[in-house]
Amino acid sequence: MKKIGSTAIVAAVWFLGVGATGEASLTAADRRQVVEQLGQTLEANYVFADKAKTLAATLRAHLERGDYDGAQDKDALAQALTKDLIAASNDLHFFVGVDPAFAADYAARKDPARAAELRETDRRDEAQKNFGFTDLRRLEGNVAYVGMSHFAEPELAYDAASAAMRFIENSDAVIYDMRYNNGGYLEMAQLLASQLFRADKDQELFDYYYTDDGRRVARGQWVLTAIPAKRLTGKPVYVLTSSTSFSAAEWFGYSLQKLGRATLVGEQTAGGAHPVDRKPVGTDFFVQVPIGQIHDPVDRGDFEARGVTPDHVVASADALVVAHRLALADMAKSDTAKQADAAWFAPTLAARAKAVQLTRAGLEAIAGRYEGRQIAIVDGKLLYTWRERFRATLEPLGNDLFAVEGVADFRFRVVRKAGKIAALERINREGTTDSYARLD
Repeated sequence: MKKIGSTAIVAAVWFLGVGATGEASLTAADRRQVVEQLGQTLEANYVFADKAKTLAATLRAHLERGDYDGAQDKDALAQALTKDLIAASNDLHFFVGVDPAFAADYAARKDPARAAELRETDRRDEAQKNFGFTDLRRLEGNVAYVGMSHFAEPELAYDAASAAMRFIENSDAVIYDMRYNNGGYLEMAQLLASQLFRADKDQELFDYYYTDDGRRVARGQWVLTAIPAKRLTGKPVYVLTSSTSFSAAEWFGYSLQKLGRATLVGEQTAGGAHPVDRKPVGTDFFVQVPIGQIHDPVDRGDFEARGVTPDHVVASADALVVAHRLALADMAKSDTAKQADAAWFAPTLAARAKAVQLTRAGLEAIAGRYEGRQIAIVDGKLLYTWRERFRATLEPLGNDLFAVEGVADFRFRVVRKAGKIAALERINREGTTDSYARLD
């Protein structure tokens, strides 16, 4: 499958306004040649063949009107062409750039030896980005968290994906963070999503077709019957979204939502539903062009230009805390043993949603010596010390309750009597308490 949501989309933001230096000015003949080559590339690859002809004609009309006469260098022309393509198509996937090395590499890949060298370069580049896996964590209540910047090609990223899938295989729920994911290869989305379904059920995830230099390919992607980790069948799944979730990242959440397999939390996504590919335009330019259409496995629809609507619409910055709360609540509904977890972690998640701040006077009132332990103020925070050598920061949770850095099995409560702090009470997760009297 072609790449969905190329990193060129992100790069476009940085390319805008950056002019070339030290190169000869483009002539009218140069500009005409680029526009003609771009039109031919669009007609051979754009998903909508009739619209491709219209787009090519639109660019030629701009050229004839002299709209590109002011583009004296390649970057300026690329920016103008990108702007006009997006305006004419309302498709944010389009991007025209200048990259002679890409055009040369594209041609070189026809040579097996050179193709192998470039493949190894791709692998090294992806390895530097950890193949898109930015964060793997086990959250409170045995909830797995998977943060991803993009979907790397599985052939390159299989080992990293396998490790991530094994990391989360024993969790009771999983949260996939797509808030800052700009897309990538749909096959990676297929691999990760396959862990959420049974292997013995024929379940389609994506249905699509695309064109490649005039060749039309139609196929579907289904749940894989063999994966490198245990499946999370029946476990609650949440996908975090934002306005910067793009293309394949949107499809991952959208299809799981349609299949009733995931709950989406966050903001409306960008609305880039079409698969894209990079194609050379001459020897110096390239175009990122939408080459196909994808449909969800239920309604055969998509979200192009409108985005994916979450089940729980919240500010993207708050989405993780909200999803974590929902996960604990859902787990408690189906497992009474998990009800205690939901209650225990509620203050911690509430504090994360709205950070509790103590005044200097509040900090000074708590600082002091207690039986076998001491609390001091260090860099504006409360530092808890016991046995004169072990230290951890206390995180205020509100109502005189404090979490202990790195500890999930107990927390502290400040006990006040007659307006003064009289003791430090340790509240153990299993329900018991221990009290340490204040000594000063």
